[in-house]
Amino acid sequence: MGEEARALDMETSEENTTTRRNHTVHELMVDLYPLSSYYFGSRDALTVKDEIISDRVIRLKSNYAAHGLRTCVEAVLLVELFKHPHVLLLQYRNSIFKLPGGRLRPGESGLKRKLASKLSVNENVLVPGLEVGECIGMWWRPNFETLMYPFLPPNVKHPKECSKLFLVRLPVHQQFVVPKNFKLLAVPLCQLHEDEKTYGPIISQIPKLLSKFSFNMMEI
Repeated sequence: MGEEARALDMETSEENTTTRRNHTVHELMVDLYPLSSYYFGSRDALTVKDEIISDRVIRLKSNYAAHGLRTCVEAVLLVELFKHPHVLLLQYRNSIFKLPGGRLRPGESGLKRKLASKLSVNENVLVPGLEVGECIGMWWRPNFETLMYPFLPPNVKHPKECSKLFLVRLPVHQQFVVPKNFKLLAVPLCQLHEDEKTYGPIISQIPKLLSKFSFNMMEI
């Protein structure tokens, strides 16, 4: 009777392990749909603060004094083009690239609300069908400076900003409505790789952050 029980326990354990393994494989597989299956429109321009570095530092200090740690959430949205993964990036003034998302203000919660302000007809209408997945990276601003790091130095007890990147899976079809003073571009993953000069220290690291995932190029 004891041997039978042990055998059943072993079978159950193997089944659970297989289930977990299959679940993990599923989570690491990302379906990418063709860029042509998405519609891109435009709406009224979004107000953007133009400021020099010293002004930005003053603003960061003021916000930190009032609200504490500044938290930003950004989305990595992927599409297929020429059988290669492309990342959707917002471009401002033909030279500044950003991931869709933004700063969480006091009382705000969730990435979907921030995506609405950049990719929907207005900030009160959520973009339907988006599946917010795991956090694939975090960057920290230890002090009131321009540089952010993919780690929090052990001697820093009160960081000033944390930026979180989430992999967001897209449905088969979607409509994106972007402010007129922005462009939504599909940039090849290979083009981003370590091109910090063009895309900045965070976006240029996205290919590495996605290296554990497999991409399934869907045909429609």
